[in-house]
Amino acid sequence: MALHIVNGWRGLEPDQRGGAVALGNFDGVHCGHRQVIADAARASAALHAPLAVVSFEPHPRRWFQPDAEPFRLLTPDQLGRVLADLGVERLHLLAFDAELASLTDEAFAREVLAGGLGARHVAAGFDISFGAGRTGDPQSLRRYGERFGFGVSIAEPVSAADGGKCSSSAVRRALHEGDPRQAARLLGRPFAIEGVVVHGDQLGRTIGFPTANISLEDYVRPLFGIYAARTRLADGREIPGVAYVGRRPTVDGVDERLEVHLFDFDEDLYGQTLEVELTDLIRGDRKFDSLDAMIHQMAFDANRARELLMPPF
Repeated sequence: MALHIVNGWRGLEPDQRGGAVALGNFDGVHCGHRQVIADAARASAALHAPLAVVSFEPHPRRWFQPDAEPFRLLTPDQLGRVLADLGVERLHLLAFDAELASLTDEAFAREVLAGGLGARHVAAGFDISFGAGRTGDPQSLRRYGERFGFGVSIAEPVSAADGGKCSSSAVRRALHEGDPRQAARLLGRPFAIEGVVVHGDQLGRTIGFPTANISLEDYVRPLFGIYAARTRLADGREIPGVAYVGRRPTVDGVDERLEVHLFDFDEDLYGQTLEVELTDLIRGDRKFDSLDAMIHQMAFDANRARELLMPPF
């Protein structure tokens, strides 16, 4: 069943209401988020209600801290695809604005969850906070459920394989440290950056490594450097390659960007939306003494990426 995105919470049609909903920011849909969704799925089956997720755009952190460093792990489009793969039928994407930020926890439960969405069950994480001043917590959510007529389940903490907490912060830390494999273990899939291919300075094509250039926008910044990468094209094809994330210090670059070179590929990608999975860090960023030295290293990096992504049988 296809996932339907429902924007807002007022004036919804009857077939957009009445779900068993997982409530949270779902910035990554990591293993802890998946536990919350699994709880909602069990309630969905028991109640014969649609399985839904309630999330926010922009992320509340961006609303309250507009100057915070980039931290996004997923775009709304990526979020929808990840949730669809988990069997979610409906994504309630609520605009986080001044009105929503000002609602008390009780008002949020009464007006949004019960009144607007008509939720029959609300699943949340053990560390849920909601309402103005983040005064709502699991205990108050249970009380509001009893008062306003929806069931409540609270997921227990989920530990990562290394015993640490499974959290969005842990995913970001792994990426900052240049460990995309750890990020993938927490997320259940590789971390991927999605964006539209824009025109660059054409340097890569002149030195034998043409690249598709994508702005990083508000994505969390992985450790700058070279990565083995798999790129999903707009038509669904997946192409192995080597990606660079950084400012290009050798050529005195300024803007932070993602550049990906696709192996054995020569097609026009300008204006297309690509999704680039960073699978392995090959090396950190560095400034080379000459363009020739950089080209020599790029050839080595590309060969290493081929070995990682296309091992011989």
